[in-house]
Amino acid sequence: MNEWLDPLLLSRWQFGLTTIYHFLFVPITIGMAVTVAIFQTAWVRTDKVHYLQLTKFFGKLFLINFAMGVVTGIVQEFQFGMNWSEYSRFVGDVFGAPLALEGLLAFFLEATFIGLWIFGWNRLPRGVHLATIWVTAAGTVLSAYFIIAANAFMQNPVGYTMNAERGRAELTDIGALLTNKVALAAFPHTIAACFMVAAGLIITVAAWHLYRNQHLDTMRPALKFGLWMMVIAGLLTTFFGDQLSLAMVQTQPMKMAAAEATYNTVTGANASFSIFTLGTPDGVHELFSIRIPYLLSLLSTHTFNGTVEGINDLQAQYSQLYGPGDYTPIIWVTYWTFRWMIGLGLLHVVVAVVGLWITRKGREPKWPWLWKVAIWSFPLSLGAMIMGWTFTEMGRQPWIVFSLLKTQSAVSPNVSGLEVLISLVVFTLLYGALAVVEFGLIKRAAQKGPDDAPQPDPETGVVQPLTTVY
Repeated sequence: MNEWLDPLLLSRWQFGLTTIYHFLFVPITIGMAVTVAIFQTAWVRTDKVHYLQLTKFFGKLFLINFAMGVVTGIVQEFQFGMNWSEYSRFVGDVFGAPLALEGLLAFFLEATFIGLWIFGWNRLPRGVHLATIWVTAAGTVLSAYFIIAANAFMQNPVGYTMNAERGRAELTDIGALLTNKVALAAFPHTIAACFMVAAGLIITVAAWHLYRNQHLDTMRPALKFGLWMMVIAGLLTTFFGDQLSLAMVQTQPMKMAAAEATYNTVTGANASFSIFTLGTPDGVHELFSIRIPYLLSLLSTHTFNGTVEGINDLQAQYSQLYGPGDYTPIIWVTYWTFRWMIGLGLLHVVVAVVGLWITRKGREPKWPWLWKVAIWSFPLSLGAMIMGWTFTEMGRQPWIVFSLLKTQSAVSPNVSGLEVLISLVVFTLLYGALAVVEFGLIKRAAQKGPDDAPQPDPETGVVQPLTTVY
């Protein structure tokens, strides 16, 4: 019973729960902001009414998701002080800069210009109003960069000095912090994945309406847009993911070794990619595996004769560097989340490629089950992103700040397990209720479909949109 009231264990569960729940809204917000901006740009340039309808329709979904993301994101801020006060004290001076930039600059742009976009219909000139949604989209992307830059410090600490007297890291070079090699690699990979999630939402919604033979003039181009967006974003995600893996090998070789369940240092043909591996219960030895020769070397070093350090060798090195202890993450978690990330993302791209082939030259699927595949495919890329972040954070363990601060040393010392358990239960129930509300709002708006096309002004012939987006 005492182990279930361990403040560290419960704090990790609580942070994981609230973070994953909040992250459900982040990629949709980023991807949909840009998507809505593209649709509105197409309307402004062509005056085609179906682009205006798509702007309004997906704008509703974007706003619902944005509002819920803001609400759930606030909880993240409180947890640093509630359950992770030692972590906050240790990295507060470093995190203060990127988080301040995120709040004062990026979120300011989002909050201000999203208001102008919502209430600026028919009040602002078309070009100015279009600029407001593009600035909003830029704000969401900029916000993501500052958060990723802060997270990158946990993966690869740079731009700091250790204050031995205060026992904390202090920022000395914000330029180094913002240009951390991990941040520069993770940012485009994450943004491209966000576009995959947004494309998945578009595909699902469009397929749902087309399956029921409704809103054909708007949903046909929406489906085609979503399918192409998925394929292009999938290719970009793969490319940038390859660049991120190079940075990971350089800064966190243990994470790559755990991702591949590579227990001993390997070179060349022996540096193979594991499709499936079984190890001993203590995670020290490999028992059985199915591997592709040379592929791990190619992914890790971009050469066929590269060397990849193994878990056992790295454990010995870290024990000498940082003292006695276990420096291996939970192997099965890192191993399988890495593969689920790749597999789910790849499967969604395959769905899009098949969809493009089936719908070529204006054709539509003849079999109802193909529509259902498209409709139910939405969780694939979103699940891939969740698996990717789980891999990123769990693969860093036992460090909360790599090589500087262990997770067990970061938890608040004066918070009891019972207190954390109570807050965990409260957050779970609250987030469960919010999930029901969010799903209900999104489902109702998505199933309602776009509004009827507005009629042109009889005198000028110009289409006047509704006053607001909702």
